[in-house]
Parts: sequence; C-alpha cells; structure tokens
Amino acid sequence: MADGPLIVQSDRTVLLEVAHPDAESARHELAIFAELERAPEHIHTYRVTRLGLWNARAAGHDAEDMLATLDRWSRFPVPPSVSIDIADTVGRYGRLVIERNEDGELILRSTDAAVLAEVSKNKRIQPLLIGHPSSDSFVIDAWARGQIKQELLKIGWPAEDLAGYTPGTPHPIDLAEDGWHLRPYQRQAVDIFTQGGSGVVVLPCGAGKTLVGAAAMADTKTTTLILVTNTVSARQWRDELLKRTSLTPEEIGEYSGQTKEIKPVTIATYQILTAKRKGQYAHLALLDALDWGLIVYDEVHLLPAPVFKLTADLQARRRLGLTATLVREDGREGDVFSLIGPKRFDAPWKEIEAQGFISPAVCYEVRVDLPAGDRLEYAAAADDERYRLAATAPAKIGVVRDLVARHEGERILIIGQYLDQIDVLAEALNAPKITGQTPIDEREELYQAFRVGEISVLVVSKVANFSIDLPEASVAIQVSGSFGSRQEEAQRLGRLLRPKQSNHTASFYTLIARDTVDQDFAQNRQRFLAEQGYAYTILDAHSLAA
Repeated sequence: MADGPLIVQSDRTVLLEVAHPDAESARHELAIFAELERAPEHIHTYRVTRLGLWNARAAGHDAEDMLATLDRWSRFPVPPSVSIDIADTVGRYGRLVIERNEDGELILRSTDAAVLAEVSKNKRIQPLLIGHPSSDSFVIDAWARGQIKQELLKIGWPAEDLAGYTPGTPHPIDLAEDGWHLRPYQRQAVDIFTQGGSGVVVLPCGAGKTLVGAAAMADTKTTTLILVTNTVSARQWRDELLKRTSLTPEEIGEYSGQTKEIKPVTIATYQILTAKRKGQYAHLALLDALDWGLIVYDEVHLLPAPVFKLTADLQARRRLGLTATLVREDGREGDVFSLIGPKRFDAPWKEIEAQGFISPAVCYEVRVDLPAGDRLEYAAAADDERYRLAATAPAKIGVVRDLVARHEGERILIIGQYLDQIDVLAEALNAPKITGQTPIDEREELYQAFRVGEISVLVVSKVANFSIDLPEASVAIQVSGSFGSRQEEAQRLGRLLRPKQSNHTASFYTLIARDTVDQDFAQNRQRFLAEQGYAYTILDAHSLAA
C-alpha cells in the first residue's frame, strides 16, 4: 500500500500512525503477532518478538498471513531481512514434536537431524534425554515433559506437544442452555482449545471467560480442578457453574483458606496452593487428590511463580488458561507458553464491542497540579517515596468529587492502591469501602447492594481488580495503582465492560499528578489500552470544575 498506516523497520519494530484512516484495521491484524511497546499520542511502536510469532503460529496463523499483513498496510516495502527473519522464526515452531511411542514413552522427534543434534547437546537438555532409539528421536525422561519445553523455548526451538493427556476420571457435565447460549466467539474458543489439547484463551473482561471454562468442562466431561485468584472469585465461579451447567452443589467443592472440600469439580485459590508450612508447600496433595482430567487457570497472567513449578509436573493433565491479557509484569510469558500452553484463541476487545457483547468505553487521563507545598515535598523525597506521594496527593480528592458530580445517577467505582487514601476517599464521599481487610461476607453484601442500585458509589482497593461481576458499573475513577502495571489496567477497565441495561457508555478516568513519576507510570499502563484500540483523552483537572 502506497500510503499505509505502518512503517516496518529493520530492527523488527513497526510504527503505526494513529490518525491514519486505516489504523484500526491495521492494528487489529498486527496485534495478532506483535506487541505494543510505546503508545504516545500520534505514533505507536510495536515489536515483532519470537514469542509473539510462535503464539500466533500456535493459534493457526502462518508466516504468509503475518507477512501479508505487513505488506498490505506498510507505507514502504518491508525490509527483506524482516521478511526472512519472520519466516525463519515462525518455521521453528513445530520442527520439534513431543509425542508418545507404542510403549507409552515420551519421545522428542524431528525430521531435521541438525536441529535434533543441536538441542540434544545442550547442557540443560541433555540430562533430560535418556535414550536415542532412532536417528530422528530421543526418549525424554518421564518426569521432564514440562522442563524440556521450558528449556527448548529458551534456546529458540519451541516444541509442539502432541503427547496427549490422561482423560481423568469421567464425570458427567452438560451446559444448561435454558434461555441463553454460547456466543459464537465463545464456542469457537472452546472448539479450538479442545482440538489443541491445552493452551490459553484470551478474552476481554466481561466477554464470558467463565462460560468458556464451563463449556470446556462440558466438552471434556471429566473431573476438573479450577484455580482462581481469591475466595470471592471462587464463589462466583461456583454460582456461575450452578447456573449454567448440570452440576449440583454436592458436585462442587471449595478449597481455600476457609474451606477444604474435594469434589469432582474443585475450585481452589492460588494462595492456598502456594501456602507453606515448615518450608514446604502444605497443600500439594490437592494436585493429586483426584485423577483430574482438566485444570483451569483463571486469570493466568496472575499465576504466582511457584505454581509454574507445580504445573511443570502436571503436563499429562489437560490445561486451560483464561485471561484478558498475556502480559505479565514479571516477564514470564514464556513459562505460560511452555507449561500452560500457547495462545489458542484471542478475540480483540473492539471486535467484541462492535458485536454488542461488551460495552463501549471512553478513557480519560485527568492531570492534576500539585500545590507548591506538595511539589516541594515531592522534590525532596527519596526515589522510592515519590510515587506514593504523587499517587496519594490530597489534590486528587476534589477532582474525584467533581467527577462523581458529573456522573450523578450512574454506578461509580473509585479505585485506589493505598489503604489510607481509600479511608480518606470513603469519608470525603460518604461512601462505603472494600479492602482486603473487609470480611468476605461484608464484601459480597456491598457488591450486591451496588449491583441493585442501593448504593451508587463504592470505594475499592485492588481486591476489586479480579473476577468481580458488577455489570451496571459505568464509571471507574482510578486514583492510584500498582506503578505501571498493564495487567491491572486491563482488570480495572474490565470492571466497566459488561453490557448494561442502562445503555451508558463506560467512562474510565485515571487521575495523574502532573510532572511526576505518576505520569511516567501512566504511560506504561496506557499501553494495554492502546493495544486494544482505546484512545486516552487528556483532561486538565481545572476543566472539570468549570
């Protein structure tokens, strides 16, 4: 294209001109295999990474598709070095295959003798190989299925795992589609996952990831272990399964800090799996308590690092990861790929919004000026104190009041990171608050009161980031957050995206202390929204009171 919105550079970065009329179409196709690095107002920078290419390949896109995208939308010819590099990198996926032989042994096989020779001599892989039965194969030690996939990925040779899975103990599960049915993209996600065996489904918050999990359970009809972020999420999963499937209360167990039930379908928290007693993981027996045929990892981007090690031993179990973003703040996306599985399905947020399944949203950054005294305190503070001072600036309180007044009559969430700030906000707005210290039963009562409209303003900490169903929330005011966390931005926007009876367009505000590290961190957080096609409008706090 002579005047396309993309410029492809030889270092595998891709520049997107945001104002170009074809920018949205190009972004939609580019995001399948490239990661957004920077998102200022006019030019967004993407990078084509090896892991992005392999995830796209695993999801069914080949090198020709990806190169066609670049050719179609690029303003200038794609550098030949980039085309060759993409084709070579994509071609690495699947050159090594893990499968089973007639005796049930794990086999690493390749039709490329040079590749097989290279990986077999690697000092971290060699100890995992215990036999060489033919020129095109090695026997993998039975326990090493997960570890060898991690090591192969690190040296640039991702293995396709075709070794199959234990079916687990059969258990009858059917969807109870009375008055509802799976949306087309949900059905497609489940079908692709089932064919692939294990992997990750990426869907926006509010797009029904729980229903994808329920449908996968109905397709596999086996005992299932569901791992979730917290107890509130566990109970929401339980309620949804009782509503949407043939499962009865007697068939679903909760395994958390409060309750230790093991049933054919067991819902456990990540915290309980990572809890230690005398230096040992105290609840590892749960992973072998039943012959699980399916393990579901909810919010897989938040999977604690110790669970990766445990998951390495679960490679014979079918695994489904559910998430709104594959971005991990600890950089361990490669471990998700190796141990949970590659991306199997990814539905862009804007595409699902266009179909009417999630609410439209507009995003604002509100820049707040610090008074002279606060500016001086900030300037004199140590580096590790500056973010807290900027994020909790008292000047933000009046701005929150102005925004609440602007959206009178809507359901409004005020979201903060720091408990003392949450206390101040709740008192200033005469609104209830929910933090990690709020008892579970009280949290659920407040959430329900918010759902039915008995309260219209709720002040919440980061405990409301995850798996909380508040469909009528149409405004979120983010006063402070976890530094530059893109995954948190995804969760917080996701609180607003469930379709609303009120038909309100969702409004997502982030309050930023001008000319501070608060503003620097905001730029990183906004990358996630830009990836999904959302633009930020910059507002000055003074304009809100006018």
